[in-house]
Amino acid sequence: MLAIFGFLTILILLAVIGRKLMTPLSALIAIPVVASLVAGFGAKTAAFMLHGVQGVAGVAGMFIFAILFFGVMTDAGMLDPIIDRILRTVGSNPTRIVMGTALLALLVHLDGSGAVTFLVTIPVMLPLYERLGMDKRILACAASLSAGVNFLPWTGPMIRASAALHLPVTSIFNPLIPVQVAGLIFVFGAAWWLGRKEAKRLAFSGIHRAEILVARRLDESQRALRRPGRVGINLSLTLILIAGMIAAKLDPVAVFMVGAVLALQINYPSLKMQRERIDAHSQAALMMAGIILAAGAFTGIMKDSGMLDAMAKAAVALAPAGAARHLPVTMGLISMPLSVLFDPDSYYFGMLPVLAQTAAKFGIQPVQMAQASMLGLHTTGFPVSPLTPAPFLLVGLAGIEFREHQKFTLPFLLGASVVMTAVAVALQIIPV
Repeated sequence: MLAIFGFLTILILLAVIGRKLMTPLSALIAIPVVASLVAGFGAKTAAFMLHGVQGVAGVAGMFIFAILFFGVMTDAGMLDPIIDRILRTVGSNPTRIVMGTALLALLVHLDGSGAVTFLVTIPVMLPLYERLGMDKRILACAASLSAGVNFLPWTGPMIRASAALHLPVTSIFNPLIPVQVAGLIFVFGAAWWLGRKEAKRLAFSGIHRAEILVARRLDESQRALRRPGRVGINLSLTLILIAGMIAAKLDPVAVFMVGAVLALQINYPSLKMQRERIDAHSQAALMMAGIILAAGAFTGIMKDSGMLDAMAKAAVALAPAGAARHLPVTMGLISMPLSVLFDPDSYYFGMLPVLAQTAAKFGIQPVQMAQASMLGLHTTGFPVSPLTPAPFLLVGLAGIEFREHQKFTLPFLLGASVVMTAVAVALQIIPV
């Protein structure tokens, strides 16, 4: 009976979120609460929720302060010199332009936001593509590849997986570092190939036809926030924080709490400006943090009530003999296409816990299911998924049709996912 309640809860959650009948935050709280009450758990439901929320509090805190930190660094213009250097370097060489697009998107995506990545990358690079007559689908593809492969510890899929399975972010991410490096090699290899192909189409001679410099336009309010004299210290601070999390294995929430304070004090010592910067980035931070806490309540109910375990036992009973041990590698291979069927919240908070619990019955660690999901599900998959808003922003800024973007970019994103899966298997990060 518990398994039936569990499957019904998941199906209703997927339907409600997929059809946009409720916000993810509301659905993740209301639906499991009703299921728990109907199943007869009564007042215990509150204890289940509290236990789940406690398990994800660190992840929510990390996301809030990571958004604030990178938001402040962007406001201060930390990446401005790098962006300007990229524009000067690429000139009118199509190969350099495409690779420069990939590099710029990779750097901007340090804040973990696909929307911000596209908002910065596309307007900066689009004039180059238009002046040279380059295919704008390549612009969208290069930006998508870099944003998709860049699954850092503070990006949405990573924190969702961490919250859903109650795992430390570093336990999921750190083993995947060489896998991500392989993915980035694929990204720049693909960018080089696309650039070379476009150069041949345009009959580029290898000599700059004109020195094309694109002046980025900042409005008055953006210029007022820039701190060009502090770029060096801002970059140094960012590198120190990242090294602390990866090399020293410091807790991300503590790292970003300290980092956000230092970023504010270094760039905006005025109390008034600090309040303004916090207000400017609080909406995005609190919205996602709220969803994470709601997901904690959801998984707390599903796990502590026994529904999750009952669902896993039922799935094991139905699974063909020997099939479940191949679940991680199968997930790695199909994770990117699944992004067009599931939105991030439905998969990571609804499906992943069930898959992880099922796999655990066969001796597969939950972290391995999370890592397999990272290889495509709303990482390489999000830039072509109709279930997230960022791709529509991308095609709107680039001036191309969404269907054409999907058709052109999807094979490259799938290729990146398959390459990373192969590397993860070769390094025995996920089992075959």
